[in-house]
Amino acid sequence: MLLVLDVGNTHIVLGVYQGEELIRHWRVATRVERTGDEYGALITGLFASSGMDSKAVDGVIIASVVPPVQSALVRGIRRSMGHTPMLVGPGLKTGMSIRYDNPKEVGADRIVNAVAAFRLLGQAAVVVDFGTATTFDLVGPQGEYLGGAIAPGLNLALDALFERTAKLPRIELNRPATVVGRDTVTSMQAGLYWGYVALVDGLIDRMAAESGFQPLRVLATGGLARLIAQDCRRIEIVDEFLTLTGLRLLYERNK
Repeated sequence: MLLVLDVGNTHIVLGVYQGEELIRHWRVATRVERTGDEYGALITGLFASSGMDSKAVDGVIIASVVPPVQSALVRGIRRSMGHTPMLVGPGLKTGMSIRYDNPKEVGADRIVNAVAAFRLLGQAAVVVDFGTATTFDLVGPQGEYLGGAIAPGLNLALDALFERTAKLPRIELNRPATVVGRDTVTSMQAGLYWGYVALVDGLIDRMAAESGFQPLRVLATGGLARLIAQDCRRIEIVDEFLTLTGLRLLYERNK
């Protein structure tokens, strides 16, 4: 079995593969203050609660945008499972040309998503990842990573409205029926939800025009992908496990 971990600023998504099949997955909160021992106990506990033996894992790969958590996970997995995880970063073979001015600046999750998207589609594509930040990554028709755009995530914008204003309340993110809200809550929901729908479609339109790629397929992933995709005319495919798939592909390429 292969254990894959996608470490984001808000959540860690873990998946277990048996061959190419994702047989179990979990989402836990990212906590910088957790020690390696705590992360090791957490992971083995997740296996045990699912009736699985963590000792049956024969490989681990991690993509992380939170360096302190990555270090703690590596220590915890070594102690609890006896494996030194493979890390997505410089030196790992991706099979993809990175056309960033400084390739080391590209988030590990963005490269993983690009690898998975090109394997899935085999043509030019944009990957939209709805995480703590909303990222847009452009993959060329030959499988090259060409860069992208980064915007604040929906929940980040939601928190900012509440924390940085005197009178706006903390609200739940829902899809409002109309763009024109009739009270404070629905007005905030309209601005956030329909604003992000317009943001996604608008940026993808501009990427398509700037790159000249035709056709240009669009995939979405991340926790809020299904919510936003229902009204985005440019999003064609929603794959909540795209990053986990990419991690499996990279592990197989480098093991």
